[in-house]
Amino acid sequence: MNIAIIGAGNMGGATALGFARFIQDLELTVTAAHAATLEKFAVRGIGTTLDNVAATAAADIVILGVKPWLVSSVLEQIKPALTGKILVSMAAGIPSAQMEEWLEGSGVTAAYTAIPNLAIEIGESMTFITEILGDPAAELQVLPLFNKVGRTLVVDERQMQAGMMVASCGTAFALRYARAAMEGGIELGLYPREALEAVLQTMKGAADLAIAHGTHPEQEIDKVTTPGGITIRGLNAMEAAGFSAAVVAGLKSYEII
Repeated sequence: MNIAIIGAGNMGGATALGFARFIQDLELTVTAAHAATLEKFAVRGIGTTLDNVAATAAADIVILGVKPWLVSSVLEQIKPALTGKILVSMAAGIPSAQMEEWLEGSGVTAAYTAIPNLAIEIGESMTFITEILGDPAAELQVLPLFNKVGRTLVVDERQMQAGMMVASCGTAFALRYARAAMEGGIELGLYPREALEAVLQTMKGAADLAIAHGTHPEQEIDKVTTPGGITIRGLNAMEAAGFSAAVVAGLKSYEII
């Protein structure tokens, strides 16, 4: 299978590195506007080019990794080479109806929106996928790719906003908690490196524990909230400061735009 990733920015680049690492028998080409951007991919044996059209023409699946405001112009550029291809757009916030309009006359076999997160680079993404122009056979080609670099959920378009906020933006939200917990650990007496290591390992362990047990987070929380103990005091202090409300408000902030 030949895949072209058009745009080697943060998400396109992370996707390229994840695919190259975890997917076998893959011909992968990455494009960018500047040669310097492509150097780190070339040294890993990933094909690189500055020519979006040539990369598209040689691919079976074309993944758009460009910013949302560039999608229209890039599609216009590569449209003549899209016939018979599967297109996957990673641009958030573009309605399927708009994508269909831009793709009219392109001859694509199928098209999807996929919203992964940066952990795709290490095979731990949470990716949400919705159909733009469907084809059951094409879906059988697209889903296994993203399943090899994390977990994937196929959802209705109306759910993509929630998926983006929880999983894609969610990486930043989780790491902001990590930063806050690190700062608290330092105030309590840990050195910065010790605090960071402890917080990140604790977050990883907590997530792995809930996944392994298949439990609701509150079930694991209950195991360490001894009556009168320090954990419940800490949780109540966080809630009094608006912790849960702040998280929900952050996830819903997309509606304000």
